[in-house]
Amino acid sequence: MKSIFRPGDRNEDQSANPSLSLRINIFFFGTFIIFCIIIVRLAIIQFVEGPTLTEVETSRDIKNVPLASIRGSILAKGGEKLAYSTSVQTLYFSITSDYMETVTDKKTKLTSRSPEATAKANQLAADLAADFAKYGAKVPEDEVITKDAVLKAMDLDSKVYSGFMLRPIKRGLVKEEIAYFMEHKDKYPNLTVSEEDERHYDPDTVAVQTVGYIKPFKKADSLGIYKNILAAMKNEADPGLSYRSDEFVGFDGLELQYQRELRGRNGYLTIGVNAKNMAEGIESIVPPVKGNDIWTTIDKNIQLKTEQAILDQIKWVHSHPVQGKVHPDAKTGYAVAMEVDTGNIVAMASMEDYDTNIWSSGTLPTEVYNKIQLNYQNGAVTPISSGRSGHNFSSTVFLGSVIKPLTVLIGLNEGFITTRTTYPDKGSTTFGRAGYETTVRNAGGHAYGFFNSPAEAIEKSSNVFMIDMVGKKLYEKYGSEGVNVWDKYMREFGLGERPGSGLPNEHKGLINYFKEADTDNDGGGAQSALVFASFGQQGQYTVLQLAQYASTLANQGIRIKPQLVSKITDQAGNTVKTFGREVLNEVKFDKAYWREVIKGMNTSVSAFEDFPYDFARKTGTSQQQYRVKKSSYLADNGVFIAFAPRENPKLAVAVVIPEGGFGSNSAAPVARKIFDAYDWEYGLDGIPKKNIPPVKDDAKQTAGDGATAE
Repeated sequence: MKSIFRPGDRNEDQSANPSLSLRINIFFFGTFIIFCIIIVRLAIIQFVEGPTLTEVETSRDIKNVPLASIRGSILAKGGEKLAYSTSVQTLYFSITSDYMETVTDKKTKLTSRSPEATAKANQLAADLAADFAKYGAKVPEDEVITKDAVLKAMDLDSKVYSGFMLRPIKRGLVKEEIAYFMEHKDKYPNLTVSEEDERHYDPDTVAVQTVGYIKPFKKADSLGIYKNILAAMKNEADPGLSYRSDEFVGFDGLELQYQRELRGRNGYLTIGVNAKNMAEGIESIVPPVKGNDIWTTIDKNIQLKTEQAILDQIKWVHSHPVQGKVHPDAKTGYAVAMEVDTGNIVAMASMEDYDTNIWSSGTLPTEVYNKIQLNYQNGAVTPISSGRSGHNFSSTVFLGSVIKPLTVLIGLNEGFITTRTTYPDKGSTTFGRAGYETTVRNAGGHAYGFFNSPAEAIEKSSNVFMIDMVGKKLYEKYGSEGVNVWDKYMREFGLGERPGSGLPNEHKGLINYFKEADTDNDGGGAQSALVFASFGQQGQYTVLQLAQYASTLANQGIRIKPQLVSKITDQAGNTVKTFGREVLNEVKFDKAYWREVIKGMNTSVSAFEDFPYDFARKTGTSQQQYRVKKSSYLADNGVFIAFAPRENPKLAVAVVIPEGGFGSNSAAPVARKIFDAYDWEYGLDGIPKKNIPPVKDDAKQTAGDGATAE
């Protein structure tokens, strides 16, 4: 084969090579330029912008903003809601940096919000006001949310809330508003709709001081539990346990005692926060967990009858003479009914009461507080802000004669007396150093004559028996140490000890006998203390302590915890925790001593004349001093304890009416109505009377058949 050479072929190859070389050169040159630009940019980022970017990254933070959970309910024994929450939807606003841009005046050097930021805030406020008017419920003109009201709620100057915190714009959104804001998140990226609760209390005002009330968390830092929570929040890794400043929390009663159980668990928003403490957007949302429900042992029907009985009796002693005179200074009353075998409190009344719904707004006008300041706390467990009689007596009064069963028990156990001890009651006795004797008399100066047993001394309520056979003998045996011996016995029966219900501010009582013993260094003060203590004039206790004392007598020395809650359930109705009988301590005396004392608890009380059960009771009338100008006077406090039936007791009751006169006339009638109410609901013999069909009246039956009956 021959190859043919064409002269023009070599020239074409040579002309193509320069074009290819040019393209390659351009490519490498371009690559070099881009590489140089990248190198320069990296250098600028590292050496020029690096410190600024590092500062921004360092100053940027993640914050968790709490979302309050729905508070659990407090229920009566039968399931009636004593305190409960309804769900409401709240619209929240979060400030971002574009609402906080500022400008500085060159002349004045003053900094203010930029026109752009101001315009944006004004536009948002105007839009929201228009949306509320369009989609919200119709409200009176003075309740319309205006543009200015929205701007104030936005709190752009952070006068109320920290920069990143959510601001509540409107609570209680209606469904049309909720739907609108949920559908227009792109229009309102700074707005969040969150579920919250609104607290309500039974309008029948059932055991209101026992149930308690709520306040915003920011106003609750005076209480120990919330001081601890604030401290823990600073280091708490779990945002669900953080509290919002405007979150409502328990402030007294069961609301406070079971705060953690009722509260549930907060949800939270995770938001980015810049160096100016402004939110940069919501990154995630964790919903809250609803709180648990508290089931109390309070029976609503018995509670309401107890409250009404106290009010009726106070009114009665104002117009009906007790021991020859009316008692207009009786203005308050207290009662507790406690099941003997379980410790369950079926009624706890502190009267007068009030409507706790007034606390739900978060603020309390001065005039409203002034009306309730003397009775908004629970007088059944504390003397603080729990009502005052006409001469400013608190709910803790001297026991009076209700101490006498215990006085006799002490005398029997110490060997001063036996169940067969006799005593001639002459109506008065004396004590103290020769020439300086003090005379003490029975109430009304009565001389009861010969007693065949200590039981008769209890039944007749003899002061002089208690003094001669117990008070003075304690001093003879122990000297000044006798006061400590007396105190030991008192505490074993819960007198001088907190009852253990767990309610806030449970009071130990006022132990006056130690103070009286210290008034005379040679020991005479101790004798005086023991003498007056022996018939109930040296210790002041709450009505819950008296109910526990009565229950301990009924249980023959077994002191049990007053129980106000039977169980805790979650929102699905599952039982989380149950509560049962709990023994606090036991006093062991000879069985014969208990029989003697319970036999003596047999005082005649007219209010119980037709009571169908044999029951143990003790009336008391303690005297308390008050002053008018420079003169001193004595007022009578009505006190009463009882348990029924005497054998196999079911219910112990204690009632106190400060300045109500003799206990048999003022306090005992209230106790009778409590026993009747319990008998109706549960039966003091185990048979609820409400379940027993009424007996047919033959005359009425005949009348129904067409005859005439009167």
